[in-house]
Amino acid sequence: MITSFFNKSRSIYLIIVFFIALLAFVIARINGVNQDFNFDFLLKQAFLLIVVYASILLLNFIVNKNSLTNKNNYEILLFSLFLLFITQTTINSNVIWSNLFVLLGLRRIISLRSPSNTKKKLFDAAIWISIAALFYFWAILFFVLILLSLVLYTDNNIRHWLIPFLGVLTVLVITASLSVILYNEFFEIYKFSPEISYDFSNYNSISYLIAITVLLSFGVWSSIFYSNNIKKKKKAFRVSFKTIIIAAIIGFFVVIFVPNKDGSEFLFLFAPLAIIIANYIDIIQEKWFKEIFLAVLIIVPFVLLML
Repeated sequence: MITSFFNKSRSIYLIIVFFIALLAFVIARINGVNQDFNFDFLLKQAFLLIVVYASILLLNFIVNKNSLTNKNNYEILLFSLFLLFITQTTINSNVIWSNLFVLLGLRRIISLRSPSNTKKKLFDAAIWISIAALFYFWAILFFVLILLSLVLYTDNNIRHWLIPFLGVLTVLVITASLSVILYNEFFEIYKFSPEISYDFSNYNSISYLIAITVLLSFGVWSSIFYSNNIKKKKKAFRVSFKTIIIAAIIGFFVVIFVPNKDGSEFLFLFAPLAIIIANYIDIIQEKWFKEIFLAVLIIVPFVLLML
C-alpha cells in the first residue's frame, strides 16, 4: 500500500518530501537555536532551507540522470526522512552548503562513465569538493572519491591523475588571493581545522542511539544486497554504483573523524545511503516485507520526535 502510493502519486511526491524536510528544519530550530526569531534570522533560515531543497532536487537529478534507481524517487523520500531522523543535520549552515557542493562534485564524478570531456569533469569535481572543504574541512575526504573513480575506470592517462590536484590548487590560489585582498594575510579567510576526535559522548542520548542504530543497520543490510546486485547492472553503469558505495564509506569516515560531533556531520552520509537503501527496496520481492521495511523508515523518525 505504501509503496504503491509513492510509485503512483507522482504529483504530490515532492510536496510530501519538501514537507518532511521543512518539518525537520523547523523542529531543529525550535529545539536547538537560542536566538531571537527576527526578520534577518528568518530570511537567513529561509535561504538555507532553499539550499536544502536544492540538495534534494540535485540528488534526484543525479539518480535519474545516471539510472541509479528504477526512477521511483525513493531516494529523495529517504533523504528527507533521514533529516527527520537526525534533525541536527539541518542546523549547521556550513555543513549544508558543503554537502551541496559535495553532491555537485559527485555528479561530475559519476558522469565519468561517459568518456567525453573527461578532463573537464575531473577538474569540475575537484573544484566543487575543494569548495565544499572551504565550508567544512573534513569534506576534503571526498577528494579520495575522484582518485578511486580513476582506479575503477583503470584510467592510465597521467594527465587525468594530475587534473584533480590542479583543481584543488586553483581553489587554494583563489582563496589565498581573496584572503590577502580582504585581510592582508594568507588563508585568514578560511580557518583550517584538521583536528580529529573520537569522542562520541554527544551521541549518548536515546534519540541519537535509536536513529544511528536504525540508519546503520538498514544501511549495512541494504549495502550487502546492493553490492551483490551491481553484477547484474550494465557494464557501463557498474562503476557508478560502486562510486556510491565508496561515497557512503567516506561519509561514514567523516562522521568518525570530525572533532565537533553535533549531529550535522551525518548529512554527508545521507545521499549515498538513500541511494543504496532505495536500490534495496527496488529488489525486495516479498511485497509484505517491502511494505514493513519502508513503513519502519517512515514511522521511526516521527516516534523519535516524541522522545
